[in-house]
Amino acid sequence: MHKNIIIAVACIVLAFSLPAMSQRVLTLDDCHRLALQSNKTIKILDEQKQSADDLRKMALTEFFPKLSANGLYHWSEKNVELLSENQKDRLSHMGDEALSSMMNNFSADLVTLLGILPNAVNMGNAVRTDLNGLGQQIVEDFNVDTRNLFIGAVSITQPIYMGGKIREAYRIAKLNNELAGLQYDKGEEELLIGVDEAYWRVVSLTHKVELATQYCALLEELSRNVDAMVDAEVATAADQTKVRVKLNEAQMSLSKATNGLSLCKMLLYQMCGLSLDSNYVVVEDSSMVRHQAYPSINMQEVWNGRSEIRMLQIAEDIAHSGVRLAASGFQPHVGLTGSYMISNPSFYNGISNTTDGMFAVGVVAHIPLCHPDNFYAVRVAKHKRNQAVLQLEEAKEKIELQVNKLNYELEVANKKLVQAESNLSNAEENLKLARESFDAGIISSNDLMAAQTAWMKAKSEVVDAEVEIRMGYRNLQHAMGVKN
Repeated sequence: MHKNIIIAVACIVLAFSLPAMSQRVLTLDDCHRLALQSNKTIKILDEQKQSADDLRKMALTEFFPKLSANGLYHWSEKNVELLSENQKDRLSHMGDEALSSMMNNFSADLVTLLGILPNAVNMGNAVRTDLNGLGQQIVEDFNVDTRNLFIGAVSITQPIYMGGKIREAYRIAKLNNELAGLQYDKGEEELLIGVDEAYWRVVSLTHKVELATQYCALLEELSRNVDAMVDAEVATAADQTKVRVKLNEAQMSLSKATNGLSLCKMLLYQMCGLSLDSNYVVVEDSSMVRHQAYPSINMQEVWNGRSEIRMLQIAEDIAHSGVRLAASGFQPHVGLTGSYMISNPSFYNGISNTTDGMFAVGVVAHIPLCHPDNFYAVRVAKHKRNQAVLQLEEAKEKIELQVNKLNYELEVANKKLVQAESNLSNAEENLKLARESFDAGIISSNDLMAAQTAWMKAKSEVVDAEVEIRMGYRNLQHAMGVKN
């Protein structure tokens, strides 16, 4: 018998614990962590930050020399001939021409004498043959194959002075890198603000659903009492109808609040990267803290803490560098170059079908003399710098107005909470007296329903004021540049 009772009790406990186990708890810190992990905008900003850092490193490399290798193969249909066909023919027969010229200049007597001296004639023929061979060799040496041209070169360039262009480009890249980091931090802060708003909206609606449920329970109890009074003929059917109408209205309000809570939870789940059909219990993870408004605010500290101000200051610095970058177009540019080049055919020891190379070192200078476009480029850069200065001043004015407005709203929200708590205390006391009077038959059901409605309204105002203070303080901290 006792064993059966124990089993039954265990089954009952398990039945009540299963629904609780199926619902997981979601705190504000959990929402922040999940949102930062899953938000696509944050991931995009992170990629932009990494890209800006790589651009900074790329700009830094402009200070250092650059080494490159180049190669060329070129095929031509025709060969480049250094000698014409007439020149080739004359060189190939220059012995014949030389001997013929000498013979024409000799006298007839010398010819007769040469005829008498056959050895001398044979010597002339040998000289002619040697000269012809030498001419032919010269023709062959000048016959270089230029249809297939191979050229290779390794070169190095080092900027010496670029008018400040490289320095300012690197400075702009550094500023853009810092700007990307600030944009990432600002994106995180805005995301967390949005998560906070969704979270506290869910908390507020959860309280209102509970409140509406309690209100419906009160009206259901009143409806049962009025039904009993009608049966006892101490109340009229009209009283019964009024209570039922009021109960129907309360149930409709409860249904609307429940639907609104479901939609707000879906929004919170989406911001946290959770499935929309998730089942979480959103827990209010801290007690109510009465955040008070600031009696005075140091705006200089506020401006120093605001990422938007720093971003505009960076934009102003970039604009100043832009002016100097544009002005570098008026300055001379000087660079050092060095190279080693090889080619086939070779041109360094005559012209031959061999591979040979050489080193070369030089200084390159570019001096602008008349470039009117640089003048207007500087003017454009100066206008952008002036725009950045004015935007910074305007932002400071707007931030000062925003901070003072939020501080005032927080002060008003605290006053609302004090008034709402006072109204709730009076409404609870009035509801207690109304119940006692109704039970004693002193007041009608209409009076009791009015007391119940006043209590529900006062309770709802307390919930709204508490959430308004939380979000008002959170927005004020954000506006003041305070990191949470």
